[in-house]
Amino acid sequence: MLLGLAAGVVSGIAAFLLVGDSPALAAFIRYVTQPAGQIFLRLLFMLVVPLIFSALALGVAGLGDLRSLGRIGLKTLAYTVVVSAIAVLLGIVLVNTLHPGRGMSEETRARLTAGAAERAAAVTGGTAPKTGIDLLVQIVPDNPLRAAAGGDMLAVMFFALIFGIGLSLTPTAPARRLQEAIEGLYDVTMRLIDGVISLAPWGVAALLFTLTAQLGYEILAQLARYVGVVLLALAIHQFVVYSLAVRLVGGMSPVAFFRGIQDAMITAFSTASSNATLPTALKVADEELKLPSHVSRFVLTIGSTANQNGTALFEGVTVLFLAQFYGVELSLARQALVVLVCVLGGIGTAGVPAGSIPVVAMILGMVGVPPEGIGLILGVDRFLDMCRTTLNVSGDLAAAVVVSRGEARGT
Repeated sequence: MLLGLAAGVVSGIAAFLLVGDSPALAAFIRYVTQPAGQIFLRLLFMLVVPLIFSALALGVAGLGDLRSLGRIGLKTLAYTVVVSAIAVLLGIVLVNTLHPGRGMSEETRARLTAGAAERAAAVTGGTAPKTGIDLLVQIVPDNPLRAAAGGDMLAVMFFALIFGIGLSLTPTAPARRLQEAIEGLYDVTMRLIDGVISLAPWGVAALLFTLTAQLGYEILAQLARYVGVVLLALAIHQFVVYSLAVRLVGGMSPVAFFRGIQDAMITAFSTASSNATLPTALKVADEELKLPSHVSRFVLTIGSTANQNGTALFEGVTVLFLAQFYGVELSLARQALVVLVCVLGGIGTAGVPAGSIPVVAMILGMVGVPPEGIGLILGVDRFLDMCRTTLNVSGDLAAAVVVSRGEARGT
């Protein structure tokens, strides 16, 4: 992806400087790079519905029988929702304060966004975001298949949550077989996403050539500001929010906590996968943090998929940054919608490298931001993925500390 970023940026800037107003360049963008980038985006959108449905349903069903889950499950669920919401709100406040996506001239923005709305509608299906009482009513789908076909992803998410609750409350053999079938759908979808992500260098090169050929080197400053805001938000959440949670709610020294989890943080940073880091996280929870094993196993296993604070934060920052980048004003109601979907996306996002990219593309379409801007993000996503995965794993271990308080050590 980094090579794709470099190739797209360098060739795009060169084209902008040498033949910026050339009809040949306009034709090359129109008939080559723009369609290539759109095909890459459509491949991502093609997999959003099966990914969201299977991941969210399995995430909720994995909590076990909700009727007998008890205080450990309820404490885990409450912590996940509250801390994920704090993460998204932190990211959104920083974007609204620092404005990393602004600073572009109106003339440049007009040239960039020419036709972007039509291309966004072609990729996303053109679903208009709802607000107010309409959002509250229509979040409950009368026909989940129609909601999926119409791109109403919030309704799809609601159905997936309800379906997952139904799975957890139905302790029958056929229900378990259905759950295994949904796990199969999830596995197949993730394999296909791996295939699409393998095309990302070409998709990134095409998308970024299109952007830089229209913007020139202006885009590099925007990208640097975006990366800076993401890293600042992740650092604040990691060392301020988690420290407060561990100290005030978990009763543990933040210094002892971060010293104990350093092996898990290093593994998370190097693999960019919460799932791959799970064995190390379980080891440090038991040997370094001395947590009750029955609590840490439950919280960390569920958290590797369902407690993705860094992912939720990243998604919120990315959506608002691209909204600023394209000059799309998001009302408080739409920003609240972004918070809600990012919290749900943190639960339903796969704990693997680049697992959040389809969710980001889906949210962009929901709030009317041209999803082709995701090409900017993909170019630097691997590094940011490593950083937010470190936050995700740290958050899982912080959750284990908080939930373990008051629980006796077990087997």
